[in-house]
Amino acid sequence: MTTPLPEARTARVDVLFTGYAGPGDDGDLRVGGTVTLVRDGDRVIVVDPGMVPSRAAILDPLAALGLSPADVTDVVLSHHHPDHTVNVALFGEVPVHDVQAVYQRDSWTRRGAEGVRLTPSVRLLATPGHTAQDLTTLVGTDGGVVALTHLWWTADGPAEDPYAPDREQLRAQRERVLAVADLVVPGHGPSFAPAGSTAR
Repeated sequence: MTTPLPEARTARVDVLFTGYAGPGDDGDLRVGGTVTLVRDGDRVIVVDPGMVPSRAAILDPLAALGLSPADVTDVVLSHHHPDHTVNVALFGEVPVHDVQAVYQRDSWTRRGAEGVRLTPSVRLLATPGHTAQDLTTLVGTDGGVVALTHLWWTADGPAEDPYAPDREQLRAQRERVLAVADLVVPGHGPSFAPAGSTAR
């Protein structure tokens, strides 16, 4: 399968919140999704505004970059698990992109995500793996191609995603992204440069 790459390398990527998943100090499960900001030209895109300790964990880093929720033009959801979606309403009535459609107010415009061009430097890919409805956002920056994806929870895996409906499909999509990405922003951990040890 041919992977449609960003045509330009003009975007900027800022991780607003680095996610995690595991037991907290009280023994309860704590889950935070990685939230990322992508800027290219007049587009200001938030990817996966999900579960965080408080909304300030998204809003304060955004403000530190000189932006408010009103400046955001688009939201992209890698998939529909609550830990990646629950704060989508912070950004008002902007278009929300997922693997099958664009949603805005009461409008549901069907379209597949594969190859969708949000800007010359931002492309969407349909990458079923963690769920059957996952997408990856590929971003062309001056430092290379950045993949915002939940094909990995963290740099360390898990190699066998416990939610993946099809292990071979997950493996194929991981290989596809690794073939083009210089940096991966995973669903629940710090960004990492792909290496030989990266889970496939």
